[in-house]
Amino acid sequence: MINEVIKKNGITYGVMIGIASALFTATIYAVDLHLFTAWWMGIIGIAISVTISIILLSKTKKELKGVFPFKDAFTTYFIAAVIGVLISTTFNIVLFNVIDPGAKETLNEIMIKYTANMMQKFGAPASSINEAIDKMKASSPYSTFELLKGSAFAIVISAIFGLIFAAFFKSKTTQE
Repeated sequence: MINEVIKKNGITYGVMIGIASALFTATIYAVDLHLFTAWWMGIIGIAISVTISIILLSKTKKELKGVFPFKDAFTTYFIAAVIGVLISTTFNIVLFNVIDPGAKETLNEIMIKYTANMMQKFGAPASSINEAIDKMKASSPYSTFELLKGSAFAIVISAIFGLIFAAFFKSKTTQE
């Protein structure tokens, strides 16, 4: 049975992470689709998520009066992460497949140009660049299936972050 504090905080902060991610995506969408290729936007997104996660675990540990075993710390983080990923993915599916399906085509073209430019900067042979472009043209990274596949990957990565955070935030054992 999951402790009520862990469940309540995991759900509450998971919704916060999901909403923050959806707002972040909506802002990028509204401002300039080219920002989806900016590495620093990815760093900002990760920083927001990590900050909310640290607040979540700190608050939960405090509410549990410092008794925060590894399993509870991981469970708290993982509940929040899964809810955040599901909300974010749902938003992306609706945005790119219902509200503005044309945006996913535009984004795919932007990503292809960005990838080709980066490969040229790193001196990749033309055959490699053409092969990469052909693969990208054949895929649709913002299709419902690809977004769901990406969410599964995000949950796995979140589990790894959860293990690290849980190790850091767990209460220290006392020697008897």
